[in-house]
Amino acid sequence: MNPTSPEPAATAPTPAPAGRLGDLPPLPPNPPVSIVMPVLNESRHLAEAVRRALSQDYPGELELVIALGPSTDDTDEIAARLAAEDPRVRTVPNPSGRTPSALNAAIGVARHPVVVRVDGHGILPPDYVRVAVDLLNETGAANVGGIMAAEGTTDFEDAVARAMTSKLGVGNASFHTGGGAGPADTVYLGVFRREVLDRLGGYNEEFVRAQDWELNYRIRQSGHLIWFSPDLRVSYRPRPSVKALAKQYRDYGRWRRVVTRHHRGSVNPRYLAAPAALLAVAGGTVVGTVGAVAGRGALTAAFVLPAGYAAAILGGAAWEGRGMRPSALARLPIALATMHGSWGWGFLTSPRSLADQVSIRPVADVPPQPDAESAPDAR
Repeated sequence: MNPTSPEPAATAPTPAPAGRLGDLPPLPPNPPVSIVMPVLNESRHLAEAVRRALSQDYPGELELVIALGPSTDDTDEIAARLAAEDPRVRTVPNPSGRTPSALNAAIGVARHPVVVRVDGHGILPPDYVRVAVDLLNETGAANVGGIMAAEGTTDFEDAVARAMTSKLGVGNASFHTGGGAGPADTVYLGVFRREVLDRLGGYNEEFVRAQDWELNYRIRQSGHLIWFSPDLRVSYRPRPSVKALAKQYRDYGRWRRVVTRHHRGSVNPRYLAAPAALLAVAGGTVVGTVGAVAGRGALTAAFVLPAGYAAAILGGAAWEGRGMRPSALARLPIALATMHGSWGWGFLTSPRSLADQVSIRPVADVPPQPDAESAPDAR
């Protein structure tokens, strides 16, 4: 729906029922739903992700739009086969390979008033869409989401999964660690009211990372509700190596700093914990080393900072890793330290020029997107 098009009086939406926290009116019963999926080099998981996305117990109509980045494996061939086998599946090109561009391309050709985001390696449970649509109606929210249920298949992936679902690893983010249902700053992936995405101009394509957080911040600033529910769980496959995990979390830190530079009100103390820990460990190591070399015993006391961090990581890993296989537990301190150090390094070294390259428009100045009905067909 184009938000600039006048609506006849007879089709005006029903006011939201009393007691709903959000401001949006209820959807019609079992509204049709568009699932959008950005993919790049997802040959290992794509077929299963699509099968699970379309095997919902939802009684309404479903479509799935896959945005194809420039993969170097056989992702495109798999997607073409899936589209040929099921008329509910369509594809759209994403030449840049960037996630926010892929999402906007898929949303641009999606036809329906509810938009479900899922990744090419995400596994939706059978009731995901039904529960999400019910929550949109019950809460009046613009976006609902739940838990990023990290699940590994190797010892290192299991360690990363445990770190990503622990407060020691990621702080008190409910979409990682769980908790009760309620309003949230952001959620994992998201199930959106299409009219809000149209009104806000979709994802900011200049945010190569942290585009979910930036969009949810704009949704909240425009007066709408983001709702977290532990009833929504999506399986997530962690990075398989220290190198891949370090790159992922360095990029998270770099781009979260960009978000905070543009949206000052978005700063959260937990975003500063990893940079503070990294500075303490590095500073304590340097000062302690200088003291040891110079024979100044007072300065060597600074070694208490890196030693304290190491003790906290080892002790915390022992507590958080209860029940893990010994081979996976042995890797948990490595995963935790990699996540903390990489995120902190990315945040601290994120150049101002990176933020200067990103343009942010006030919500009121964002132009509407075209009607979904008038968007070109996707193949």
